[in-house]
Amino acid sequence: MKKSLSLPLFLFILVLSSLACTVFVGGPDYSDRQPIPVSTDAAQGLEDEVKRSLEAGAASGEVTITINETQITSLVAQKIQSDPNLQKDSKPLITDPQVYLRDGQMQIFGKTQQGMFAANIGIIVAVGVDENGKPKIEIVSADFGPLPAPEGINATISAMIEEAYTGGIGPVATGLRIQSIVIADGVMTITGRTK
Repeated sequence: MKKSLSLPLFLFILVLSSLACTVFVGGPDYSDRQPIPVSTDAAQGLEDEVKRSLEAGAASGEVTITINETQITSLVAQKIQSDPNLQKDSKPLITDPQVYLRDGQMQIFGKTQQGMFAANIGIIVAVGVDENGKPKIEIVSADFGPLPAPEGINATISAMIEEAYTGGIGPVATGLRIQSIVIADGVMTITGRTK
């Protein structure tokens, strides 16, 4: 009797433990990159940088704003935590975001979980300027490893980056017409003119 009860009990415990586990299924590897810290001070520093740049450019009309990876990563992390469109079941779609500013692109990496499966993600974003002097954001690629990309993720990520721009830069940069956005070596440089 003792033996016959052991096998079903063992199988039951095995099933329960497998349900409690998260299985990592891969995705883009970015472990060779230096981790970027996230802080509210860095996100606030971005707004302060924009204010300083606008004040410095008030006389000449020319403005240069420099954004580093820590500032943009912190701002993106705040947006992901606060935006209900980037949540599923009250959990962020992307956790531990890392935003690298390299080779003319914004490279966003992080983690995602769907059910018991977890994966690394990589989203490559091209940022340019449209004819109205506003940022033009285009998703070049979105890699969720073997997991399907969440429905509407491209539109959601584009909207998040635009909102990060308008939330972090827009209110203090009203009247700024962007002429160029250059991304290289961990820095995004935005140049423009005040209207």
